[in-house]
Amino acid sequence: MVKSSDILLILVAILFPPAAAAFITGCSCDLLINILLTILGYLPGHLHAFWLIYKKMQAEERYGYAGFRYVGGGKYEAAPGVQPQAAPPTYGAINHQ
Repeated sequence: MVKSSDILLILVAILFPPAAAAFITGCSCDLLINILLTILGYLPGHLHAFWLIYKKMQAEERYGYAGFRYVGGGKYEAAPGVQPQAAPPTYGAINHQ
């Protein structure tokens, strides 16, 4: 589910990708990578920023809003005391494992 904060991040990423990376990761190696990618070409900076937004949206689905923390490299972990949410039921679909 896309929230208004995610839409705002996408708009910021379209205008200036390093700002979106800074909002998501803070002052981290991913911010430096995004700045360098944006300098090398505007499209690589966009793709990296959109990837960071996508990973953040996945973490929100898995851990709930504000139930996670960024550990770097596009990876998130549960905040202390937070358990991942159970996967939604498949409603009769066959799941081959």
